[in-house]
Amino acid sequence: MTDGRESRRGFWRENSLTLAFGIAFLVVLALQAVTGRAEFNEQMTVDGLQPLGFAEYLTSSDFAVDVTENWQSEFLQFFLYVFGTVYLVQRGSPESKKVHEAGNESEREQRMGDHVRPDSPRWAGTKDWRQALYARSLGTVMGVLFILSWLAQSITGTAAYNDQLLRQLEDPISWAGYVVTPDFWNRTLQNWQSELLAVAAMVVLSIYLRQRGSPESKPVGASHTATGIEG
Repeated sequence: MTDGRESRRGFWRENSLTLAFGIAFLVVLALQAVTGRAEFNEQMTVDGLQPLGFAEYLTSSDFAVDVTENWQSEFLQFFLYVFGTVYLVQRGSPESKKVHEAGNESEREQRMGDHVRPDSPRWAGTKDWRQALYARSLGTVMGVLFILSWLAQSITGTAAYNDQLLRQLEDPISWAGYVVTPDFWNRTLQNWQSELLAVAAMVVLSIYLRQRGSPESKPVGASHTATGIEG
């Protein structure tokens, strides 16, 4: 019995970062659904229409587009950051590689091919397409998730936009027509600019500021000019 409890405690401790953020995501998503429905139903009442129930709102295009437009911007942020930090550097930032290490680095440095270790992933030791794919798998998956979530935003956005047009007794438009509207690009660009600002702020502020114990920060006593080291 004791071993079971210790095992569960060990699982939670060893995976606490993922679990904490996963649970927080579900809580915030639920709160977004509650407040989003309240705001949506206020507008429906103003328009003289019947408010939606909670289950109806969760399956509505209005809720879906609000969720997906934020997802796509987050995945874009990580896609650009993963690929951008291969070649781009920032002197003094722990978010950057050392200035002289810009680029793909050698197989020895990356523990690839003949330089794999016993605990290395299997595909890292291959010398064909599998190694090439695995060596870029993180950025590739982030890029695919960005494209899929952006596509989902455009589809749900079309439905939400057309619902609004129908309530105003106007003709709906096609998906191709929606993706060139100011509504679509306003939703998109306001998220992109905020994500890019956040990344730039983290890169620059981490040069001069510290957070003791965080791998996203340099050690408290590290020089401002120290680059690519984490505490």
